[in-house]
Amino acid sequence: MSAPLLAAAALHVAYDGILAVQEVHLAVPAGRIVTILGPNGAGKSSLLNALMGVVPCAGCVTFAGHDLAAEGVEARVAMGLSLVPEKRELFSSMSVEDNLRLGRFRLRRGAGGEAALKKIFAMFPRLEERRHQQAGTLSGGERQMLAMGRALMGEPRLLMLDEPSLGLAPLVVRDILEAVARLRDAGVSILLVEQNARAALRIADYGYVLEGGRVVMEGPPATLQADGRIIESYLGFRAAEPA
Repeated sequence: MSAPLLAAAALHVAYDGILAVQEVHLAVPAGRIVTILGPNGAGKSSLLNALMGVVPCAGCVTFAGHDLAAEGVEARVAMGLSLVPEKRELFSSMSVEDNLRLGRFRLRRGAGGEAALKKIFAMFPRLEERRHQQAGTLSGGERQMLAMGRALMGEPRLLMLDEPSLGLAPLVVRDILEAVARLRDAGVSILLVEQNARAALRIADYGYVLEGGRVVMEGPPATLQADGRIIESYLGFRAAEPA
């Protein structure tokens, strides 16, 4: 079996002496969607930020076989990691197109920018309709599309998404997660943090359940969906009821 694209071993993240992530082991194979489920405060965002180098951590993180211990955020981006944070972090006063073009900064002189832009517009036609509109005037769903599009402009090998469905209407959530599945089919590896467990497991290839900063369960979606505790805690109905 080939080595995973991203791997973490014995990962710890602490804030002011309080452990937010404890002894986490996970792997993201190339071309797969791996989801991390768990309640608020479970350490999911802290885990993504540690993998991206935004916050310090203890343990081992490797990407494409390369130890990331000495690598900062910019170096990790240059290697092909990208994170879309929960708050999306767009430049509200800039146009949709300018926000997208900023995502190309890691590539030399923005080479291939026009072709990359066309791919984003093909994936999210609404962004092309609003290409000259200020990002701050977009709807929640459009802002999420723009955040994802900007990350994809850098042609990442691994895209990490922190709660992409947060605050969005069900139909918009469906569109966003369908786009995530299409990215996987196009060869992009995905690490998806998501509270909407039902929707995440529908598209994921593998899942981890995080509670109190620890992985308490893991497995393919069918295994997690068959577990009574997962059903009651995250899928919204009792184990005795049909799924």
